[in-house]
Amino acid sequence: MEHITAGASPADKNMPGKTRWYRQLYFWVLTAIVVGILLGWLAPTAGIAMEPIGTTFVNAMKMLIGPIVFLTIVGGIASVADLKKVGMTGLKALTYFQIGTICAMVFGLVAINVFRLGDGVNADASTIKTSESAAKLIDAGQHQEWWQFITHIIPNSIAGPFVEGDILQIIFIAVVFGIALNAIGKVGAPVLDGVQRLTGVMFKILGFIMKAAPLGAFGAMAFAVGKYGVSSLTSMGGLIALFYGTSILFVIVVLGSIMAMLRLNIFTMIRHLKEEYMLILGTSTAEPALPGLMRKLEHAGVKKETVGLVVPTGYSFNLDGAAIYLSLAALYIAQATNTELTIGQQLGLLAVMLLTSKGAAGVAGGGFIALTATLTTLGTIPAAGIMLIFGIDKFMSECRALVNFTGNAVATLVIARWDRTLDTDRVRRVFAGETVEPMPVDDTPAIPVEEEETEPAEAGKHSAAVVPSGPAASADRRPAYSKSL
Repeated sequence: MEHITAGASPADKNMPGKTRWYRQLYFWVLTAIVVGILLGWLAPTAGIAMEPIGTTFVNAMKMLIGPIVFLTIVGGIASVADLKKVGMTGLKALTYFQIGTICAMVFGLVAINVFRLGDGVNADASTIKTSESAAKLIDAGQHQEWWQFITHIIPNSIAGPFVEGDILQIIFIAVVFGIALNAIGKVGAPVLDGVQRLTGVMFKILGFIMKAAPLGAFGAMAFAVGKYGVSSLTSMGGLIALFYGTSILFVIVVLGSIMAMLRLNIFTMIRHLKEEYMLILGTSTAEPALPGLMRKLEHAGVKKETVGLVVPTGYSFNLDGAAIYLSLAALYIAQATNTELTIGQQLGLLAVMLLTSKGAAGVAGGGFIALTATLTTLGTIPAAGIMLIFGIDKFMSECRALVNFTGNAVATLVIARWDRTLDTDRVRRVFAGETVEPMPVDDTPAIPVEEEETEPAEAGKHSAAVVPSGPAASADRRPAYSKSL
């Protein structure tokens, strides 16, 4: 749909209104998910054959994530007048991420201690057979040190992180580049202008690729159901149900309470982000939904620099769903192998997870690597025990991604409110589905200009070149997600 202002000018009234439900992207993605499930269930072989469709779409989305994250962060940092604000925003975000992760892990620990689903399994760790794919993850986890996530942030080349899709390293490069661009003053203005124009181009490409989202969701869901079937659900249904129930409770109670403190509603936010949720549900990963989340939060009134810094960083450091999963899985394995853990040992487990969970962010099989690294570090729970839950991991990946995504959306709103830059009324209206005007464009220079060295006429010309204003600028800021199919 196009965003227009109620009671606008006659020209604006001629703009199209809300798109009908059957032309909305989320409707077609949801339909594709249902068709994919039916195909995988009724014709498993055909469902497995759909894998290339899903992986191709996910790869196309991942192709854009690195450049969008880089350009957004650079543009945001280079545009602020006071770099101290950027540093404080980052510090606040990391503080909130750690608190949120602890709360999520505690939720998982309490749930598995109350229901104790592992009791009675009586698995002998010495006799557990490890599959080849699981053995690789266990080996990676056993060689994962708690401090590696710190050293891993710094890449060994500029291009490497973009090739490998390492978001954490891309964030590091973008922050350094943005600070440098801000520091050199007016000399960097043409570069910033290019960054802003490239950002628009990347989001336009994103809009093209999103047209294929239903196909991607269909292929990914058909493959998942066709390959894994429902047999694992019957044997481990209790653990899956506990994980989903704990996650839903965490979203409603913890994240819902945080939203209430912001005078916002968690359910209206979820409804507003329904297209991204459908995309995550279909592809089992939150990465393809990252650009859409950034764009929608910016349209809702969160400053661009806040969105650009908090959302991508949260994808590596604020993984609420993964935190719940790790605590549940570790305690389940301990119970299933008759490994008794005291409250102190469980708290120690939580402390280690705060570090190891960051080390595998963005790595294939990262959840298992982090889990194995935790178990190996403690030495009390047999790492081979992850085979007890290896078969059902796929059925929990969607829930992990959905909770991670929700946690990052809430975190961005919290940090914006903490910085006193959140327009709560606008956010409430956008989440409620009201049509609102595009965000106004700041008329101040994007890069500080030394006034004594610049003629007034030249300064005005320079400022206009860096930060466009007027109707054209407003149109450019209209989110790509709002386009109808």
